[in-house]
Amino acid sequence: MLRVDPTQLLKGVLDLAVLAVLRDEDGYGYDILRRLRAAGLEDVGDASVYGTLRRLFNNGLLNSYVVPSDEGPHRKYYALNAAGRTELQRSGKVWSGFASIMDDLLRERGKA
Repeated sequence: MLRVDPTQLLKGVLDLAVLAVLRDEDGYGYDILRRLRAAGLEDVGDASVYGTLRRLFNNGLLNSYVVPSDEGPHRKYYALNAAGRTELQRSGKVWSGFASIMDDLLRERGKA
C-alpha cells in the first residue's frame, strides 16, 4: 500500500517554505516555526527549522541580526536579502511547475 509521508514531502520544500515565511517579515527561530505551523505545516520539527535557517544563512540567502529581549535571552532574527529573494522567486517557479504537473497527473480523466 502506498502512503504519502508528509514529513518526506516537507524535507524537499522546507527551504522554500522558510524563505516564503520571511518574504514579508523578518523572524527569529521560534517565530518562524510558529508561522510555518500556523500556515498548515504542523509536522515541521524544531530542529529542522533551525538547521534550515543556519544552512540558508551560510549559503548567503539570509541576513541575521540580534535584538535584545527584556523577557529572556537576545533573539537572533533572520531576514531575506537580495540573493534570498532571487532564490525564493526561482524556487517558487520550480515548485509551481512541479505542483502543476502533479495536479495534471492526479486529475481524473474520462476513460476513452
